[in-house]
Amino acid sequence: MSRRSFSRCAIAMAAAVLVSPLTALAQGFPQKPVKLVIAFPAGGPTDITMRQLADNAGKILGQPVIIDNKPGAGGTLPAQALQTSQPDGYTVAQIPLGVFRLGYTTKINWDPLKDITYVLNVTGYAFGIVVPADSPFKTWADFVAYAKANPGRLTYGSTGNLTSPHLTTEIVAQKAGIQLQHVPYKGSADLMLAVVSGQLMAAADSTGFAPQVEAGKLRVLNTWGDKRLAKFPDAPTLKELGYDVVQNSPFGIGAPRGTPPEVVKKLHDAFKQAMEEPSYVASLDRYDMLPNYMSSATYTKFAQDTVVKEKVVIEKLGLAKGQ
Repeated sequence: MSRRSFSRCAIAMAAAVLVSPLTALAQGFPQKPVKLVIAFPAGGPTDITMRQLADNAGKILGQPVIIDNKPGAGGTLPAQALQTSQPDGYTVAQIPLGVFRLGYTTKINWDPLKDITYVLNVTGYAFGIVVPADSPFKTWADFVAYAKANPGRLTYGSTGNLTSPHLTTEIVAQKAGIQLQHVPYKGSADLMLAVVSGQLMAAADSTGFAPQVEAGKLRVLNTWGDKRLAKFPDAPTLKELGYDVVQNSPFGIGAPRGTPPEVVKKLHDAFKQAMEEPSYVASLDRYDMLPNYMSSATYTKFAQDTVVKEKVVIEKLGLAKGQ
């Protein structure tokens, strides 16, 4: 072998050594099941819709995508789980909006922007406030009148402290000039049981309450989208009630920091295709949710912008650390 040929061979071998682990990981991914950690308990709208998405994505990837429920802590436990997971694509997590508030309310040793790789956004929620069917509150005006006459006595539940249902209700209460008593739950299933049984006077939640409303056990006082929900056409939006508030709390899927771009692309492509399957769209429709796709780049920019916006909300409600 000539000296020139030997040099070329040595350079090629050195380059192969440098890139082969990354390339091999990307080319062979996935070689085992992928775990998708979600922020709410089994049986609720998030769990049901994400299980359908995971089932679709698993078929596309050629390996199962297994749901791991980690409820509590305002929906932030899956994002925290990413901080101790290998950046190999085999652990991904739901990223609820509460993750972008965490740094303002809790002491954490990681950064939601720097320490999560944003894969894609998938959907958001349809929210509203419901009361038991036998409640004296027939309208939102009844609700506000009672709260004004009885400061701090009207109890409502949500799916956790610092979640979108909790904070949005507090923003609306502030605008309405009323004080409410908040009771946090870990998920929709427990929350609905509490309000249907009369343990709570009201609940702020995603439309996981739909089956209870349709069964005549709950009444919808308002919804939080830009337009009325087709399933509940008689329930006014917050905007119609005079509050300049729209909340749909977009959420998507993140991976640990340092996950190879090639692996992120494979995950992105599989979950995007899974979103387009009729089975997933139908599962969302059950809860008046809509596909809300954002690419990896767009979702990363959304995260950056939302961290700034949520700081304003947290400070306005007096919930920031040290306030």
